[in-house]
Amino acid sequence: MAKYLSQGSYTLEGLRGMLKEGGTGREKATREMVEAAGGRLEAYYFVFGSDDFVLITEFPDNVTSAAVSLFAASSGAVNVRTSVLLTPAEIDEATKKTVSYRPPGK
Repeated sequence: MAKYLSQGSYTLEGLRGMLKEGGTGREKATREMVEAAGGRLEAYYFVFGSDDFVLITEFPDNVTSAAVSLFAASSGAVNVRTSVLLTPAEIDEATKKTVSYRPPGK
């Protein structure tokens, strides 16, 4: 399964809900959503700064990950950005592939 890093922030509505049910309540709800989609929640952290939380998840594919992100964002309670995580071994494989590329203007 592919791994993903999701970073996000709560809207005012989301913050009110999080304050009501607490951090462990949000983690439980997120875990249930991820697992129902066939994924696994590896880590859930609350953070300081422009983001309120960081997740590391595993999903069978990009489409499933996108579906979960879209569903969560459509609630209006969170804003989420998701990045695909690649292992060092996957980067090694990528460096062995041949790609034809022409830089702009060349």
